[in-house]
Formats: sequence, structure tokens, C-alpha cells
Amino acid sequence: MSKKDEPVRPEARLPKGLFDTQASELRACADMLAKIRVVFEAYGFEPLDTPAIEYTDALGKFLPDQDRPNEGVFSFKDDDDQWLSLRYDLTAPLARYVAENYQTLPKPFRRYQVGPVWRNEKPGPGRFRQFTQFDADTVGASSVAADAELCMLAADTLEALGVERGQYVVKVNSRKVLDGVMEAIGISDRNQKLSVMRSLDKLDKFEWSDVERLLGPGRRDESGDFTPGANLDPVQIKKVRALMDVWEAVRLRPSNAFQVEVLNKVIEEGPPESLISGLTELKTIDETVYSSGYGQDRIRVDLSVVRGLEYYTGPVFEAELTTPIKDERGIPIRLGSVVSGGRYDGLVERFTGEKVPATGVSIGVSRLLYGLKTLGKISAEATQGPVVVLVLDRDRMADYQNMAQRLREANIRAELYLGESGMKAQMKYADKRRSPCVVIQGGDEKGRGEVQIKDLVLGATLTSIKDRDDYLKKQAEAQFAVPEDKLVEAVRGVLARHKS
Repeated sequence: MSKKDEPVRPEARLPKGLFDTQASELRACADMLAKIRVVFEAYGFEPLDTPAIEYTDALGKFLPDQDRPNEGVFSFKDDDDQWLSLRYDLTAPLARYVAENYQTLPKPFRRYQVGPVWRNEKPGPGRFRQFTQFDADTVGASSVAADAELCMLAADTLEALGVERGQYVVKVNSRKVLDGVMEAIGISDRNQKLSVMRSLDKLDKFEWSDVERLLGPGRRDESGDFTPGANLDPVQIKKVRALMDVWEAVRLRPSNAFQVEVLNKVIEEGPPESLISGLTELKTIDETVYSSGYGQDRIRVDLSVVRGLEYYTGPVFEAELTTPIKDERGIPIRLGSVVSGGRYDGLVERFTGEKVPATGVSIGVSRLLYGLKTLGKISAEATQGPVVVLVLDRDRMADYQNMAQRLREANIRAELYLGESGMKAQMKYADKRRSPCVVIQGGDEKGRGEVQIKDLVLGATLTSIKDRDDYLKKQAEAQFAVPEDKLVEAVRGVLARHKS
């Protein structure tokens, strides 16, 4: 066949911003999700699952990356010429579900959900186009006690995952405060207001000089991509900076009189009503969590929290790991928020025309898993593999399959080697599978009614043994023969030996 006639083969390549997940990562993630689920159910939330694809108009467009195609959403048309989109979070589909089933749902409605979401964003370190979220939401409760409860839920979840107090903090702010700030510095245009908030939301990632460019004419990143700015004038930017400088002074504790004099230093005509309303809500949240035993070391008001999604209308919150974290190369990195959320009282109203208060919290599963592994809370080691039954005589596959099945019936992970290689290659295969032991039966063993058990974990240590007597003893323990009817018992003994 000439080169011209050779078939055109696709290149084996992973799309940018996506990733493959291997067995050890999947198991670690499943273990983490199980612990999160226990905490969420303890708070009374019930599971719900919604489809990955929704009608585009039902999802709405509330993402911060409005310079991306489809405003950050992956969309396509179906056969009926209607636009569909991959969900970009789990909250917008929940709003559609509540609106569609509102009459039959208990009110308030409390649900949790875990699943993948997709965003048409520019990929970067730690920023992917597909990731998993684990959400809990309360729909139909207007009291900020519901927001306070979710902050407590976030703290309890992190502690259930082994994150100790002092290694995390849940920070709370309010969009009403941010709206008041916008009003105070003379910003009334909706798009400009959103642009300012999205710029401030970058403070945990960028230096102030970069945020200042985003507040002004715009910023060009290292790749050459340009992000349009909010086009504030120098005086407005100076006021924003002044407000950021006094955030730390606005710390609310139940024992202190509630006051906003500190804001008067940068807002000449006094704080707007929306700002005072937001600060009042924050005081209520602060008192609620404090009375439930959550001190400032766990949950605290922090007026620098913004959150980029447009649909937030009230309290917003995020939790971050405060212990220094390094990447695979040992370079310190800022992981960012691992849990976030807020109140979105207008999302269901888009469908029904009626006010339906709602608030929710979302866990970034991959980011949290990475943080937990880095802190040593979750093992990054691959788990023990299955027992492998080797195949020495091809005409006796039924016998070997029977052995594997007996082990499975005894709740022991086991597999029959199904390749075509000889015994040496089969042993290498078992090592790659991290098998604790292999089962061997050739013609001689079959004639004696025996099987050989080879302990691969113990066998791997033999080369380090210097004493001859100790070596011979361990060698006898590492490979031994038992009657066929003692197979399960012998394998259990090997597994018990390495249980830790």
C-alpha cells in the first residue's frame, strides 16, 4: 500500500481544558464525595439529579466570561432548530426544576446534587472546561438564617474531610454591600457594574495593578489576550481602592455596636441604603453563626468577597484553605476558594414571574480534592489491586475461572488473566495491577490437588534481607502451596497480612 492509499488516522489528543481521570483519583474522589454526602444529609438536604443539557434560554447567561464565545457556554442547535447548552453550573437547572414543579414541592425545598459542569473558558493552570460540583440549595426561605446555615455547612464539610480549624476560613459578604459601593462611586450602568464586580473578583488571583487595569481600560495577559475593562475614571478607581483599604476595619461582632462610620471616610455623602441593608444582613449572619459556636476563626465577614456570577442578589460566601499549598514542583500556589455560594432570589422568578427566595453553596470537587491531597488529608497512593489468577494451561480456562469466581463469592477482588503472554509477563502484569498476590496452578499442582499462592508484597522485600535464615523463612512465607479447597482461606491470610 502506498503512502497515498494509507487511511487518514486521527491524532490521539485530549482537548484543551479537559482531563482524563485514573482509578486512584476516582477512588479518592468517591471517598471524598461520600463524606460530603453524609454532612449534607445530616443538614436535611435530599438528592436530586438534573440533565447535563438544558434549553439555552432556561439556563440564562450569568457567567463572568462574557468575552468568550456564547458568553462562556457550550451551545448547539437540535433538530428542531432550538438552542441547547451544556449546563455551566447546577444552580440554573435547579431553578428550572423548581419552577416546573413548584406546586408539588415542599417549601422550603432543600436539595443536594453532584455532577459535571462545562464552561467555555480559556484553559489555564487549575482552570478546566469541565469540572465537578457538589451543591446544596434551600429554595423558598427568605431569612438570612438560611445563608448562615450554608456557611456552617461549608465549615462542617471541610472538617469532616479532615481539614482542621485554622486550616480554612469561610468568608461572607453581600451583593447589597457591593451594589451600595457602586452607587456611592457613581456607577449606575448595569454592564459597567458587573464589569467592576468581576474585576474585584480577581483580587485573589491578580495583583492590584492588574485589577486596576481591569477597572480602567482593560488588561492584556501574558498570552496576548485582551480583556476589556470597566472604564472607570481615575477618581472612581481611587475610591474603589480606598474602600478596599478599609474593608478590614469593618469587622462585625455581636458584642460591638453596629456602625458604618469607617465607610464615611471614603463616601462623602454617607453610605447608600443598599449598603447599610447589606451590612445589617451580614451582622445577622455573624450573630447567628457565632451563637451556634462558629467563631471568627471559622466563619467571618470579609467585604472583599465578590463572586463572579451575575445572578447573586444578597449574601455571598466562599471558603478557602489557609494552609500554604505547593504544586507538584514545590512552588507555592494560591488555590482559591474550594467552596462558594450565595443568595439568588431572582433566578426562579425568571420562569414564574413571582419572587422565590433561594440560596445555595457549591463545592469545587477537583480543586478541593487537590487541596486535600496536598495537605495529606487524602492519600494519593493507588489502592491495592485484585488477586490475579494466572493461566498456565490454556485448555484449563474453566478451572482458572472457577478459582477466580470462588474468590469473588468470598468478597475478594479477583480477576483471571485474559492476555496471551507467558508466566513471566503475567507476573509483571500482576505487579502493574498492584496485586497483593497471585494464584498459580500448573499441571503438577493440579495433579496434587494444590494451588500455589505467591505473596507479591512480601516477595518485593526479599532482596533487602541480608540474613540467610530470615531470607529463607520469608521466602517460604512469600510462596507456598495449599490444598485447592483452602484457596480462599489462604488468600484471606495474605490479605490480612497486608491489611494496613
